[in-house]
Amino acid sequence: MAAPGSVQKPEEDWRAILSPEQFRILRQKGTEYPGTGEYDKFFDEGVYNCVGCGTSLYRSTTKFNSGCGWPAFYEGIPGAINRNPDPDGMRVEITCAACGGHLGHVFKGEGFPTPTDERHCVNSISLKFTPANSNPSQ
Repeated sequence: MAAPGSVQKPEEDWRAILSPEQFRILRQKGTEYPGTGEYDKFFDEGVYNCVGCGTSLYRSTTKFNSGCGWPAFYEGIPGAINRNPDPDGMRVEITCAACGGHLGHVFKGEGFPTPTDERHCVNSISLKFTPANSNPSQ
């Protein structure tokens, strides 16, 4: 289900604006290798946006070090993320509600000391970080 202000494009348009690796992960549901993403061990203050459409997905205050090799968040910004069970029923995929871009998977009940007991395991390449101190009007 697309969010208000949804960004729907033909796949050839996505190929034109995304790098080949971004396209592989966001549009073809790929996964980056663990420990290789730029945001895995990154904890600056700000907001993580969808690299495809710019929708705000996660606040840095919900990011935690899970040790899984990918950025981990315990919750997304309300309404920004869709959840869909994988066809095999083993995992739940998370996608950007605005453009449908693949972000990763969400896991529940792993026992992390977070308010939701969830781990949103997100590919760094699906995200673009905006620092809290940035001012878009400058």
